[in-house]
Amino acid sequence: MSRGKAIAFVASEHPEAQAAAERLRARYPNVVPEAADIVVALGGDGLMLQTLHLFMGVEKPIYGMNRGSVGFLMNDYREDGLMERLASAQRAVVHPLLMTAVDTQGKMHTARAINEVSLLRQTHQAAKLIIAVDGKVRMPELIADGILVATPAGSTAYNFSTGGPILPLNAPLLALTPISAFRPRHWRGALLPDHARVAIEVKEPELRPVAAVADHTEFRRVARVEASLDRTVDLVMLHDPGHGLDERILREQFGP
Repeated sequence: MSRGKAIAFVASEHPEAQAAAERLRARYPNVVPEAADIVVALGGDGLMLQTLHLFMGVEKPIYGMNRGSVGFLMNDYREDGLMERLASAQRAVVHPLLMTAVDTQGKMHTARAINEVSLLRQTHQAAKLIIAVDGKVRMPELIADGILVATPAGSTAYNFSTGGPILPLNAPLLALTPISAFRPRHWRGALLPDHARVAIEVKEPELRPVAAVADHTEFRRVARVEASLDRTVDLVMLHDPGHGLDERILREQFGP
């Protein structure tokens, strides 16, 4: 993968990540990220998401090494043999969710999410939501702290923390997971085909304000949100053989 390829190093603001970047830049030939064929990201999963967002639409492969607190998307950190590791790395291609949100003033907002699109109540008042899939109302009222739509790559993140299922990376599915559902009390969510278009309407949006979040991009006081997989955008992550996302997802379910 790396033979004849220009590489760049990016790092989170954590001192450990910054120090690692300096050592690697001194050891390996490198260019600025915009000119690179491969970007090596040093940090945690947050940095990986930021880097994927930064280069969204250009299909620039990202190879992460864990210098952060959470490294599910990252490879183990080692300074030796980096060029060989890049040459043998396996590609994982994922697609982001495209979120379209309309706020209570009628203004439209768009953002993409690699992990999940979530709706969250902004005050002490629980959200009241109407859920439709492909134009058909499937739940006329969900009373909850919120709800999220997660990709397979994001199913081990916020989705899993709220009780949602872990999805294999190549599963043609999306997870629709409630956040602290009050009514229906025992509804645990749904698995949707990955071509589904989810539309969520906020009931009483002025009385019960709701924010919509696509990964780390937030829009407040939304009235309606739609989310669907954007297959026009390929995001490429590189992982060491035997440590790809499929293997990591299995480990999350069965232990190390």
